[in-house]
Amino acid sequence: MSQVPASLSSWALNVSTSPTLAVDAKAKALKAAGEDVCGFAAGEPDFDTPAHIKAAAVQALGAGKTKYAPTPGIPPLREALAAKYTDTYGLPTTAAQVVVSPGGKFSCYLTVLAICSPGDEVIVPAPYWVSYPEMVKLAGATPKTVLATDATGFKLTPEMLEAAITPKSKLLILNSPSNPTGAVYTAAELGTLTAVAVKHNLYIMSDEIYEHLLYDGVKHVSPASFSDEARERTIIVSGFAKTFAMTGWRLGTIVAAEPIAKAVAKLQSQTTSNATTFAQWGSLAAYTEADKTKVALDEMLVAFDRRRKLVHSGLNAIDGIECLLAQGAFYLFPNISSFGLDDLTFCERLLDEQKVAAVPGSAFGAPGFMRISYATADETLNKGLDRLGKFCAGL
Repeated sequence: MSQVPASLSSWALNVSTSPTLAVDAKAKALKAAGEDVCGFAAGEPDFDTPAHIKAAAVQALGAGKTKYAPTPGIPPLREALAAKYTDTYGLPTTAAQVVVSPGGKFSCYLTVLAICSPGDEVIVPAPYWVSYPEMVKLAGATPKTVLATDATGFKLTPEMLEAAITPKSKLLILNSPSNPTGAVYTAAELGTLTAVAVKHNLYIMSDEIYEHLLYDGVKHVSPASFSDEARERTIIVSGFAKTFAMTGWRLGTIVAAEPIAKAVAKLQSQTTSNATTFAQWGSLAAYTEADKTKVALDEMLVAFDRRRKLVHSGLNAIDGIECLLAQGAFYLFPNISSFGLDDLTFCERLLDEQKVAAVPGSAFGAPGFMRISYATADETLNKGLDRLGKFCAGL
């Protein structure tokens, strides 16, 4: 086996591989080898991209929309996004405040790079999306995790936030609806957290990639909506991947105060130049053909809601597992700590012995749990729950 060259950078040596992608890759490798694997690991809708969005991208290709685009994104798409935040969420937004990036993940990274310097601390509530701490480290800053368990509904409280803040604190990361828990902050909960952040002059990176995947009548709220100060200090990151089943298109968005948006665009100009041009023209159809988009989204939401209830009921029917009912996204985060196995061993054995792929909670900063994605077919969910039940009964 070859040795890792000593000349590799500290960034390359210290960053971790994405655990969710690693588990998904292992599951796909087993499937390719002929194994019948129930994949609960990938955070990817099993629906196809809506036909009108694909058609718009094909039309853009035919029209020669294959050259460089402006670094912050094509003007019609930025204008459509500005109109969305202005009209839907009541956040006065101009196209100059919008940047389109190559993926929601890159939107997050650009935001951290634009705000944080070496020596700064970033408050990262856990359970967190696996990439947040790694992005912070890649920016030379320090992630400071604060664990919120199922006892608080996986939600950070104002008291927990106050206790975590130090003179080095620069940025707070919030993700609602949450990956990995599906938790959604109420307006009151989010308002108190935002007030604490503003009081301490923190910036807020609000990851709202799952903003449209909500259940039980829950409404999406952004930290930017609470005051002028909050709007100036909030960077909203989102994208097309989850809502529109466009994970492979790699299109993310950033909405921020104009000076921050300009800084983000400057960073992007020296890294990726721009997001794929014809993909941007395709995504524009999500807004210009809003009626078709709503039909496609409603179809996905009906299926996700049915699966959410199916998996929640199935998990809680297994002796030893306790699971809260998520109100957003397409994940559940059951507590598996009663079995006497650490979550890494639990998930490894579950995949090896029952061919069910799930991601251990430790990957999200929450040992003793695991993440189940229900963005897959009902047949697979039922089969996987049956196998999980057999596995747990044998422990």
